[in-house]
Amino acid sequence: MAYLYQDKSRPAMERAKDLLSRMTVKEKVGQLNQRLYGFSIYERRGREIELTDEFKGEVESFGGLGVLYGLYRADPWSGKDFNTGLTGTLAPKAYNLVQRYVIEHSRLGIPMLLSSECPHGHQALSGYLLPVNLCVGASFHPELLRSAYQVCGKQLKEMGVHMALISVLDVLRDPRWGRSEECYGEDPYLSSELARAAVKGIQDNGIAAVAKHFCAQGEGTGGINASAARIGERELREIHLPAAKACCEASVKGIMAAYNEIDGIPCHGNKKLLTDILREEMQFKGTVMADGVAVDQLDVMTGDNVLSGALALKSGVDISLWDQGFAKLETALLKGFITVEDLDKAVLRVLTLKFELGLFEKPYLEEEATWEDYTYEKYPETLELARESVVLLKNENNILPLDGNKIRSIAVIGPNADELYHQLGDYTPPVKKEEGITVLKGIQDFIHKNGQETEVKFHRGCGLFKGSEEEIREAVKLSSSCDCTILVLGGSSSRFGGADFDTNGAAKSDGTINMDCGEGMDCADLRLPGSQTKLAEAVFQTGGPVITVLIQGRPYATGDIVEQSSGALCAFYPGIAGGQAIAEILFGKVNPSGHLPVSIPRHPGQIPVYYNYKNSYAGMKYYDIEKTPLYSFGYGLSYTDFLYTDFSVEYVPYEPGDRTGKNISENNDEDISGFTTGLETPLELEGEEVILKCKISSQNLSTGQIKINCNLTNTGGYDGYAVPQLYVRDLQASTIRRVKELKAFQKVWVPKGETRKCTLILDEEKLSIWNDKMEFTAEPGEFDLIVSDGNNDIWKGSLYLFESPVNIR
Repeated sequence: MAYLYQDKSRPAMERAKDLLSRMTVKEKVGQLNQRLYGFSIYERRGREIELTDEFKGEVESFGGLGVLYGLYRADPWSGKDFNTGLTGTLAPKAYNLVQRYVIEHSRLGIPMLLSSECPHGHQALSGYLLPVNLCVGASFHPELLRSAYQVCGKQLKEMGVHMALISVLDVLRDPRWGRSEECYGEDPYLSSELARAAVKGIQDNGIAAVAKHFCAQGEGTGGINASAARIGERELREIHLPAAKACCEASVKGIMAAYNEIDGIPCHGNKKLLTDILREEMQFKGTVMADGVAVDQLDVMTGDNVLSGALALKSGVDISLWDQGFAKLETALLKGFITVEDLDKAVLRVLTLKFELGLFEKPYLEEEATWEDYTYEKYPETLELARESVVLLKNENNILPLDGNKIRSIAVIGPNADELYHQLGDYTPPVKKEEGITVLKGIQDFIHKNGQETEVKFHRGCGLFKGSEEEIREAVKLSSSCDCTILVLGGSSSRFGGADFDTNGAAKSDGTINMDCGEGMDCADLRLPGSQTKLAEAVFQTGGPVITVLIQGRPYATGDIVEQSSGALCAFYPGIAGGQAIAEILFGKVNPSGHLPVSIPRHPGQIPVYYNYKNSYAGMKYYDIEKTPLYSFGYGLSYTDFLYTDFSVEYVPYEPGDRTGKNISENNDEDISGFTTGLETPLELEGEEVILKCKISSQNLSTGQIKINCNLTNTGGYDGYAVPQLYVRDLQASTIRRVKELKAFQKVWVPKGETRKCTLILDEEKLSIWNDKMEFTAEPGEFDLIVSDGNNDIWKGSLYLFESPVNIR
């Protein structure tokens, strides 16, 4: 007899409801549990895979399995490498073995979902890896990121992964936090655009993205991981919710809750956050997953693990991770802590996702298929991301790019010059040495490929945390003997140098330290770790030109080092091909186009240092240092020059097919009066300031867009990307506003000697705020409009919004 849920012509939700009606309570609870560490459920003996008794017992205890985490995970915590993990055709073989056991031991033949970490590429053996998020944020290039995640998604799909866990929701507000590298930056708009792109890229391949972490984990107390976010609702909505909203607009299939509490309420037990805001306001339709053992951590509040599971479920969590609380939901039901309706809502979401992904029709992989090799030559997106993310901080006397034909010898010095894992970031699988390119190798390869005769000499100088006087002396001797020194400093999130781990996989900082960043590696001091500053000072004393390259997971306070450098690059963790990208920039094959996604402090005590602070106080006002960051958000130099001309502002209504728009910088009886016209000549910053003044009614703002147009001419000697950034300053509001806020940006490729048009868009949402009644609305009043290239303000305008505000929600 065929049941309705077996009819593939029916809608997924309809099939899921029919299946749900046939399930027992135990089977329902099983669909919500993800207790197992997938990398521990098998043992590999040569080319044979054997499932453990723990796995079989879990499946049989619930009459099935809802979700399995991390079958392919490989790293020091999992203990899986190329000898013990799943490589090549062993991956589909193991997947089918696991899936078949689940289906055959499910009374109703329900397949499992497989989730896998993909914070910057798939954390699996031979997984396609990207630069970390903080590096990617510097690219200011969402379209490129989407393309890169399409590659990741394609590989994940071929390996049978259904849920890709991607770090896209955290906004970096305190660089002491060890997970700074997982953030796209300190700005909510930039973070939102990149989060949207990542979700689309993954889901373009028909798998579900699980965006994490929801919410405000980047606002932890003192930069401590999983600590309290001591913020109010307005700060939450202005800074930390926009990325989640962008993901929901991209139809994200999953959201992972965050460890932290917000104003006393843990995210996993926060119904207002997970249900009222996420599901009702943002119209999220997918599943909410818990973070590792986070449900059990609610015990500190409930005092009862059964109550913790019940609280998480009723708050909006659908799928657990490694905890015991959700395994006790049947007990919670019997005790009256939850209702059948509470349970069914979560189970229905899980079943619907399984039907949407086609698991019932195609639960297995083809084991004999030819598996694609995801090489970085075939898929250059990760290299291109690295190229576009390196930030040129300093270029004294245009020392860069280097001319390999004029330099006889280069000294490459520093603990990060030839350590591949130091440039890959946390959540990285084992990689084969020949696949990666360090800075040293990148320089050597570039010189060799270009037929140059420059001699490249290398000395580590010191370790990341330890270094001897003898090492430093040898490095200084080497530097003195060369025409130029490349000093490669920074940090590392590599777990491969040895680390102890907590139950959720976070590194423990007690004991011997071999990493300074990553999950669990929060720091109190933002100076470079170990003897690196001492090494740098010694190298500077040689008097020769020094180019400093910073490879790091957070913005360190490196003012003294940058000041004494002739040139400086910030690369964050540029990924497996990062050394090639850095070398190409050093020698001018690639023109740097990265812009800082996070401000760099002058001093470890200059925290917070983010650019978008409230205008009710003087940010960073300390008597003993300058009152600005060392480098602010958006900053980045280039080898070429760009001229911005012919600014104009136009209003373009949303009516279908009507793309003519109307120029609001000209007189108009309806909503325009007393404006200057579009600029006819380039802005002269040194001369008299010219401000374009415009007005628009709230009615028109709600039915169209404001476009700020200009021409971009590359007047220098190199092809390159320009990154114009539009900032808004709200001058009249019912709440305290920020000194400025990024509202639009564009990455524009302009060949030397050529001109391209640039358009930056404002709309009602971008001009709206959470007002004194906590309503999201565009209030009447005046706004400063500022177009910047990241280093200087190149155009200013004034916009006046009149008539009553229009609530867009």
